[in-house]
Parts: sequence; C-alpha cells; structure tokens
Amino acid sequence: MFQSFDAPQPATATAPRVAAMRTLMAKLRLDAVLIPRADEYQNEYVPANAERLAWMTGFTGSAGLAVVATHAAALFVDGRYTVQAPQEVDTAIYGVKGIRTTELIPWLTATLPPNAAIGFDPKLHTIAEIDQLREQIAERGWSLKALPKNPVDRIWGADRPPEPRRAVIVQPVELAGRSAADKIAELQKTLKSSGHDAVVLTAPDSICWLLNMRGADVAHNPIVLAYAIVGISGKPELFIAPEKVTGEAKAHLASLVKLRAPDTLTAALQDLKASGKTIRIAPSASWWIFKKLGGPSKRIKKAADPCTEPKAIKNAAEIAGSRNAHLRDGAAVVRFLAWFDKAIAKDTVDEIAAVTALEKFRSDSNELKEISFPTISGSGANGAIVHYRVTQASNRAIVPGELFLIDSGGQYADGTTDITRTIATGTPTQEMRERFTLVLKGMIAISRATFPRGTRGIDLDPFARRALWAHGLNYDHGTGHGVGSYLCVHEGPQSISKAGQAELKPGMICSNEPGYYKAGAYGIRIENLVVVTEPEDIGGDLPVMGFDTLTLAPIDRRLIVPEMLDTAERDWLDAYHKRVATTLSPLLDPEPRRWLKAATAKL
Repeated sequence: MFQSFDAPQPATATAPRVAAMRTLMAKLRLDAVLIPRADEYQNEYVPANAERLAWMTGFTGSAGLAVVATHAAALFVDGRYTVQAPQEVDTAIYGVKGIRTTELIPWLTATLPPNAAIGFDPKLHTIAEIDQLREQIAERGWSLKALPKNPVDRIWGADRPPEPRRAVIVQPVELAGRSAADKIAELQKTLKSSGHDAVVLTAPDSICWLLNMRGADVAHNPIVLAYAIVGISGKPELFIAPEKVTGEAKAHLASLVKLRAPDTLTAALQDLKASGKTIRIAPSASWWIFKKLGGPSKRIKKAADPCTEPKAIKNAAEIAGSRNAHLRDGAAVVRFLAWFDKAIAKDTVDEIAAVTALEKFRSDSNELKEISFPTISGSGANGAIVHYRVTQASNRAIVPGELFLIDSGGQYADGTTDITRTIATGTPTQEMRERFTLVLKGMIAISRATFPRGTRGIDLDPFARRALWAHGLNYDHGTGHGVGSYLCVHEGPQSISKAGQAELKPGMICSNEPGYYKAGAYGIRIENLVVVTEPEDIGGDLPVMGFDTLTLAPIDRRLIVPEMLDTAERDWLDAYHKRVATTLSPLLDPEPRRWLKAATAKL
C-alpha cells in the first residue's frame, strides 16, 4: 500500500509538548510562537521530519497554523478542515479558528500583552507571509523574532524522523516534451528580458520540471528536495544531497548543472548578496533566503517563480501523456466501481477495504508509481469531512442508504490523475439526489464553459455554484486546482476559485470539483480533470477557449434527478457517458464491461 491507516496520535499527547514549548518560550523571552504547516521549501505536502504542526497539535491537514502563547493556544484552518480539526486536536488546549488571514490578528490582539515578542522559524514562513504580518503588527507594538533553531525541533529531539534521502530519477524527454537544456535556456532568456541577473529557485516541483528529474522525498509527490540558483548564463547551481544523485541521474544532471552540497547554500546566497547583482526571488520563498540575500533591498526583486507558468502550460507530449494516464486510470476506476457495487450488495465493505481495492486495481496496470495523495474514502458522516483520511480508529462499515465519497488519484510516469465519485449505497433519499444533481449541474457548467483569453479562475468559479446558490447551498472550498505532469497533484498558478487570479491559458490542467457537505450526514463531490483548449472561432467577435475533459469514469445515475437537468445538461452527460463507454470498454474484462454499459446508459 502507498498509504497507511495508522491511527493518529491521541489528542492527549499534545499537552506535555505545549507545556515544554511554554518552558522554552520563557527561556527565549517569547510571548508566542508560530507553528505553520510547512517545510523550508514551502511544499503543501511535507516529509515526516517536517510534520511539526501535526506533532504539536494532532491536526493532520495539509494547511494550517498554530500559535502557542503563554496562556492560550489556537489552530487556524480553512474551510476544508473546520469539521476535521476539532476531531483531531485537544480543544481544551487549542481553540480552533478560521483562516489566519482574517482571524489571526484579532486572536493575537485578544491574547498577547503590549510589546509582545512573537517567535518564528524564518525558514518555514514565506516572504509574503512575514511582510504581511509585520505590516499588521506594526501599530500594536509587537515584535517578530526570527529564531536560529526551530523550537518544535528542540522539543521533538531524537524522536524526530531523519531528512529524506531518496534517489533522483530522470524524466525522459519523450514524456517531458522538452529537454532540460531548452528549458534552462528559455529561463535565462526570461531573466535577461526582465533585467534580472539570477533567480533563486526554492520550489522543488519547479526545479524538477526545469531539470527533467523526479524523486520520492515527499510521499505521493514525485519531487526532489533541493534548491537552485540560475544565472543569465552558464550552468545553474543545484544544491542537493550527493547521495541522491547516482548512475543515470548523475550523468543527466552533470551535463546541465553544477552540483553543490546543501550546506554550501548559505555561502552561495551570501556571495550573491556581495555581488551587487539583481536577484529575483518568488514571494513564496522563505524569509530566511530573503534575508540571506540581503533583503529588503532594491537589488532583490520579488517576482513570480519564472518556472510556474511554463510548468503549468502543458506541451503536446505532456497532454498526450495525461490522456494515456487517464485512460489507464479510468479503466482501474471502472473495475473498482463494478467491484464495489457487487461487494456492497452481498458483503460488508468498510472504508479501508475500498481504499485497498482501488489501489490494487490501479497497481494491476503495472504502471502505477504512487498514489497522488492519500485516498479520501468517506461513508456517511465521514464524507462530509472534505479532506477526511481513514485510519484504523475512524474506519467504519459502508451501509445501505448512505452516500460514499471516494476521492483518489494516481501518479504515473506520463501523468497525474485526480478523480472523485460519490456513490449511492442502497436507496438514496430524495434530498441526497436533489443535492447531488445540483452539484452535477455545477460540474457540467464548468465542463461546458466557453471563455475568451484573459479569463481567470475567479471569473468561472460562480458557474459551479449558481445552481447550489439558487437553493441556499454552497461549499467551502475551491472549485478547481491546477494539476502537474507526473508532479504535484496541486500546482499553480491557475485555480478555479474565489482566489483564482491567474489567467487560464491553453494547456493548463485543472480539476473541476464542486461539492456539497451536510455535517454529520453525508458529503457529495464530483470531480473530473479538464485541460484548457486552444482558442477557437465560433462565429462571434472573438475566439473562445473551453475545457476538454480528461477523466474517464461514469457518474452515478442513481443519484440524479433527471427533470432537474435541462436539455443541454442531459446531452452533455449522455455524450460524456458514451465517450467513457466507447473508450474504456475495450480495456475491460466481460463483467466490468457489462457493468459499464449499464452505468453509462442514456439518462
């Protein structure tokens, strides 16, 4: 298995850790300490040695911030985790709050004394975060203190897991679509045109994309933890543990970069500081690197990571690879759905059994490298926890009359997949069917959307919500995120969300996943991946783009109220199901093929 089902630490484990933190804070003369869910590379998913927030609080979500003050503590999470977080933390110690951008400062104001000192690890906070926080606390008399050693690590001690040291692998150019040398040359041209002498790259997926390499330093994400400095000419410098680079990978990288040990990074940054050169760095890089470069300074230019957009705009080879991955993945998902319907009718199936079965169907292809994230397998009330992760402690039987939500994905050498299906077990209620249909209407609206150049994700996000809004319903997460090419399942800059300010461009892959969640009862989400198409002249005043659906798997017709769909929506669904059946049937054995035929019948 690519994921474990170990029960999380008991909430009671955090009390002595918080006490130890407060003892350390007294020695350091601090009134509060910030504990983010981050590593020094600002990854969404982090290696075990960087799971500091989970260790200190018990919260296992992928985004959050804890603050431990002298007499109080709080955990700040977004809408994905408002149900999950109180179940995982000791709420007698940590108050669970909403997103930090709106609730952190009011909480600090109510908690801290005048002239309070707030400690933070400068490697774990971005430039943008610290800039914003400094501005917010300037009028309150508080001070931010960058700590030379992480306070959680000091308490964690010898029990803290070691840093990952897994081997680098080469991503073949036939899958990458472009040579690493070409990408480096294009990046150097971008630097020259922008008036920058060099860029410090801190995002591992950017570096992996640039150098056509992959790894396994972080579970479910085929990335290598490394830093890079790219100048306007010559070979870039890659700061990476030497033991990761052997054999084919060493030969590949040696032709492209100067290999440097990680402990030489500080000196390299100081050399850049002394050089007087204009250095580019993303606001999402760590405050520590910013300070080592001499920031704030007119020479330090905060600008977007120059790899982010070209990485997001998939080339022809990457799109073809994604289609192949989705074909393979779709066949596995259909085999799972056929198995599930049969098993649930005669046997007791629990959430872990479903995860195990789905992973086996994917593995049977002999092409699965990893899953793209821990499978969300939620029945009944667990389905209402947006990022639920089943464990031995939470596992429950899937019983008739419930909804079962399964959100999963695979990492294949030619592409990354992410799919959610909500399944009826037994006879669903009318409310379940109506709300499922409202979610489906939103998903179809995004699938059918056409839009001109310059359209952003924020412009399309209401399309997915309109049917729900008309019934006084909504969901508290984005409608879609960018997806990598055998890289991270979440990537930017694009998103279909209230925060989606990036322009959607041809070749970008996004998820399309509206939902609805009734706390304590059930969850609904339907997710396909889509790719932005090239502009097309459809007879109007300007060409328009749209989405081509990559994901291939049936949507549960038992949960649809047909009369709630208009003709165009029904036509889209029937056409999609026809495509799914036509494409996948040749890959299936007779039994799942028969199941698929019934599951994709006209509505």
